[in-house]
Amino acid sequence: MSYRFIDLFCGCGGLSKGFVLAGYENVGGIDFNKSAIETFNYNFKKSKGICCDLLEMSTDKIVEEFGDLKSIDVVIGGPPCQGFSSANRYKIEGEDPRNKLFFEFVKFVDLAEPSAILIENVRGIVSRDNGYAKDRIYEIFESRGYKVNHEILDAANFGVPQHRLRNFFVMLKEEKFDFDTIKKCKETRTVFESIGELYSLENNEEETKILDVAPVTKYQKYLRNKDNLIYNHDNRYPAQIVQQRISYVPQGGNWRDVPAELWPSNRNNRHSSAYKRLDELQPSVTIDTGNNHSNYFHPLYNRIPTVREAARLQSFPDNFIFLGNRSEQYRQVGNAVPPLLAKAIALRIKEILNKYEK
Repeated sequence: MSYRFIDLFCGCGGLSKGFVLAGYENVGGIDFNKSAIETFNYNFKKSKGICCDLLEMSTDKIVEEFGDLKSIDVVIGGPPCQGFSSANRYKIEGEDPRNKLFFEFVKFVDLAEPSAILIENVRGIVSRDNGYAKDRIYEIFESRGYKVNHEILDAANFGVPQHRLRNFFVMLKEEKFDFDTIKKCKETRTVFESIGELYSLENNEEETKILDVAPVTKYQKYLRNKDNLIYNHDNRYPAQIVQQRISYVPQGGNWRDVPAELWPSNRNNRHSSAYKRLDELQPSVTIDTGNNHSNYFHPLYNRIPTVREAARLQSFPDNFIFLGNRSEQYRQVGNAVPPLLAKAIALRIKEILNKYEK
């Protein structure tokens, strides 16, 4: 059975990519970031990505763009939830400017009445304000007849070569989603498995590069583009002083390995992630939205990972192309849900939907 979904606050489409990999049909996505939507539309040519502020999108406009929303089976996305607070000064939560976008997500749910809903958030939402935001999300969707559950998942358990902890809410009409039933990956995928085969391209200055080594592992075969083409792999080196500092850092090390005389001031309170060098034999640290100010460095070279290397560490295959300037591309990769993690959740949701399909 094929199910249709729409992705709200979609960014470049990490969640969408996972659902497509799981066999769902991508109806479209909405985000206010122009370059992210350009990337979304480039990679999901059969769907419709719209760049707009959801607050300015009327019900009539939604129907005009996407047709009958009742044909949508699943609504997914990462709506902001900062406005949920026990100390909120607004009498009505929906009046809080920080909450208005969340209730636009809810408006889509009310229009579509989907069989399933997936919301991704930072893990802090579970504990912030004694769990107030989490509890309100439960109440909002339970009042609409959904059974709600949530879990903080580490992407490294689902075939992603990266430790990345994010919270997911899943809402179903028929039963409560059991996160323990999501199929995990038996192998721990590493930095080397993900980007090691790109080392041979370090001195290749062509805009589009070609890998001339055969993929060895299942994950490498998944990553490979048709004709082994590599895009978004512009390896720029930072300022000389930064290169000098990171040259002292071994794999898995950080700023503490840098000689004191190379710092402008004597500080012992830097974060452990500062000047972190990736360890080839371990999953990556969490990929962030940084560029030249990024905290993590390549395991061999005295530079940060390229956009393509960061994308591979996020489990984006090589045929997923990022548009926009370099900073925008890094931001898109860092903000995305790893596609293979999204795929694992989507497959389990599909199994449940199939069970109740009439």
